[in-house]
Amino acid sequence: MPDVPPFWKTKTLDAMTSAEWESLCDGCGRCCLHKLREDDTERLHHTEVACRLLDTDTARCSDYANRRARVPDCIRLTAKRLKDIDWLPPTCAYRLLGEGRDLPSWHPLLSGDPDSVVRAGVSVRGRVINERQAGATEDHIATWPGSWPRKAGKRPAIGSLQGNEP
Repeated sequence: MPDVPPFWKTKTLDAMTSAEWESLCDGCGRCCLHKLREDDTERLHHTEVACRLLDTDTARCSDYANRRARVPDCIRLTAKRLKDIDWLPPTCAYRLLGEGRDLPSWHPLLSGDPDSVVRAGVSVRGRVINERQAGATEDHIATWPGSWPRKAGKRPAIGSLQGNEP
């Protein structure tokens, strides 16, 4: 029997099932960090301040099923919305696939290990502060949440996937 390519190589983001879509999340927690945007320039600044629902020890949402009810500005990411969102980290599978790139080797769908994200330096686990303890968000601006970690290896090249634009 021939090898069947994984779903993310054969389906567009908007053709994925809910379970497939959810499995793309590597659990890094970077999207759950507060971002600040300058009013006059629209420049985006990442911070080390986590949403109040993010468990900073596990980098997982403590109430994922009810997150939008508890945090009204929590974004429900969809393939349609993806093209208008500029703040997803460069390591994000949704962003990578939307750009026509493949998943990196440390992604749990490839490694089979959710801790591979931590070893690659991608996870926010133990690196962030909860918004309830942070004080002024602007005092916690950081560049690493918007960068590709060295430990994560090379970013997959554009064109490594075909037809996966959102």
